[in-house]
Amino acid sequence: MDMAARFQDQLVFHMTGKRAGDGLAPVDVTQLRPAALAPFRDLARLRYDYPLVLPEAAADGDYVHSLSAVVGSLLADIAPRGIEGERLRKHVLRLERELRTMLARGEAGTLSEMWATAAARLGSGDVTVAKVLAQAGDSLKVDGDVVDCDAQLPARFVRQAWRAAQARKGGEFRQLVDGLIRKLSDIQRAAFAHSAAGQQPQALAASIGSAHADVFDFAVMSKLVARNAPRDELPAARRARIEGALSVLRAQPFYEDPAAVGGSMRYQFEFDDCAAAVDAYRARLPRLTAMVRAIAIAELESSGAYVAADHDPFFERYDENALTADDLALFPDYLVTIPADRNDASENAGLIDMLSAGLPVKVLVQQTDLLEEASIGTGHFAFGVRSARLATTAMGLGGMFVLQATSADLYALRERVQRGLACRGPALFSIFAGSPAAAGDLPPYLTAAAARESRAFPAFAYDATAGENWAARFSLAGNRNAGDDWAVDPLEYADDDLQRVTEPVAFTYADFVLCDRRYASHFAVVPRERWNDGMLPVAQWVRLPERPATERVPYLWAVDADDRLHRVIVDARLMQATRRCLLLWHRLQEHAGIHDSHAERLLARERAAWETEKQQARVALAQAAGVAATEAPASVAAPAPAAEAEAAGEKPPSDEAWIETARCPSCNECQTINDRMFAYNDNKQAYIKDIDAGTYRQLVEAAEVCQVAIIHPGKPRNPNEPGLAELLERAKPFL
Repeated sequence: MDMAARFQDQLVFHMTGKRAGDGLAPVDVTQLRPAALAPFRDLARLRYDYPLVLPEAAADGDYVHSLSAVVGSLLADIAPRGIEGERLRKHVLRLERELRTMLARGEAGTLSEMWATAAARLGSGDVTVAKVLAQAGDSLKVDGDVVDCDAQLPARFVRQAWRAAQARKGGEFRQLVDGLIRKLSDIQRAAFAHSAAGQQPQALAASIGSAHADVFDFAVMSKLVARNAPRDELPAARRARIEGALSVLRAQPFYEDPAAVGGSMRYQFEFDDCAAAVDAYRARLPRLTAMVRAIAIAELESSGAYVAADHDPFFERYDENALTADDLALFPDYLVTIPADRNDASENAGLIDMLSAGLPVKVLVQQTDLLEEASIGTGHFAFGVRSARLATTAMGLGGMFVLQATSADLYALRERVQRGLACRGPALFSIFAGSPAAAGDLPPYLTAAAARESRAFPAFAYDATAGENWAARFSLAGNRNAGDDWAVDPLEYADDDLQRVTEPVAFTYADFVLCDRRYASHFAVVPRERWNDGMLPVAQWVRLPERPATERVPYLWAVDADDRLHRVIVDARLMQATRRCLLLWHRLQEHAGIHDSHAERLLARERAAWETEKQQARVALAQAAGVAATEAPASVAAPAPAAEAEAAGEKPPSDEAWIETARCPSCNECQTINDRMFAYNDNKQAYIKDIDAGTYRQLVEAAEVCQVAIIHPGKPRNPNEPGLAELLERAKPFL
């Protein structure tokens, strides 16, 4: 079979998803994975953010620790310099790896418990090692549950952060309320001491105490001091007001009272569905309103600022409509952690309504599937509509905090999680916890990280209170290469001559789908002997216009269990989803001010105007110097025609390819096609770096996708390049 027939088989698969001929093999998802994931086969051997340690008594800013950081801090404290220190570090790092292995096997416990178990295992044949590791464990400054990046992590992580935030709020609330109770009680005691009842013998004896009871005659003392004492120093209305406020403050059911018997909070604020949280909030609203009213009365009374004529009418009409954001901020927030299998349940249908109503609620929505059926019976997927758009929908409502991230990002974004839980309004945390349908042995951490790297589920945060504009409110922090279409990593492999080759490889949405065993039918493996120039990496193919794209076949790099490199071609349905993913990523980039279309259009217009002015100035200068130029000495060589035309911003009088560099808007389109042929200068404007590093087809394609039509492909340098007749026809508008 000739090369053209082989390429035709590949093109048929790409267009139809059906294999023709015997040159394409189905993808074995238990063996293949994206090439970028090859270095991460054994996570237990790597030191990275996970596992995490969740301390039981967590402070607001210190509610989670990375195991690597805990071990690193321990070694810094106990490992001396020199050989002995290196030996200790080696043993402790072995134990850290053992802890990761234990978690991967499903073992669980606190850090101290798992440390002791791991130390006993590693030291089973060496008593000295066991003793050293046990002593190291005694020096740990942190203890708590050890958790891995699994399906349960998002709920445990957010719940841990929420409890730490509520503990801080509870301390501030108790300080406020206890202070008001003391002040009102002092007013009562002072009034009683000056009243007739307070000057009775028994009251006087109680005020002085039993130590001097035999020195005073309290009956005589009472007759002396009680002659002009009022019956009650407090007016009845004020006494009733103070007693009512004290009763409400002392019986508050919102925060745990450490002094109370049993020490438990009467209200619970953790729910697993939206409807229950809303019902609880509405049922408790009258009690909360009464509490805010009592606090306001207590503050006025304790400062002597309560004026009955002014304040009585206000507090008589005080209801839930008078509550402010500052009032609600005093009380616990409601935490709703929606399980992944309950996202579409009827009790959660009002999620967006609940968020837009401004209730003091923090909602965690857990995602485990970003690939959905396009419609019933079609048998192929769509880019995850509900899961991928929930956070952007909530962001469009405004007035809240929104964080979208994967479970692999949670530790790195812990400060943003803390900020969202501390905000006064509602907050939404949309977290992808990894796919249960992961191909092969990919752990949840890798599938979660792959979702972020591929732009299928990019990390972003929106904080409505951070400022007055999008630049202050929106952030794409947490995404690698946030200014580019895809995250890019160098891929090293051996070619047919066993020579090392390194080339940049983008991690695309199609790479993420390759991690899901359900969609293996959208890929086909191409044997090395059938690789050809008609195949194009997915990241380059997806940027082609529609017509050139129909002549090429997109492929991914994948590795098998033995790290052998394979090309895997992708069908058209998946490439449509990849284009859609890229489109949504571009919209997020514009929110963050990256490649803003309005700004780039204005910049291109201003650059063009500046170029026109510069060219006119050059022409005027040339005309003014025309006489001097004609009288130039014969020994002075005239500039080459091509250089003179280039200096004037005109097309060189040759068939060479060239770029109007000064007009380049820095859109990165040409580099996406071939970053070895095209490059940026110091002004981030494109030029042809190496004309021989690519094909004439790539020059023409770059000219076609250029936003301002400044790439001129010239004439082909290789007269034997396939398809030249058509390419020359396509190049005519740009010559």
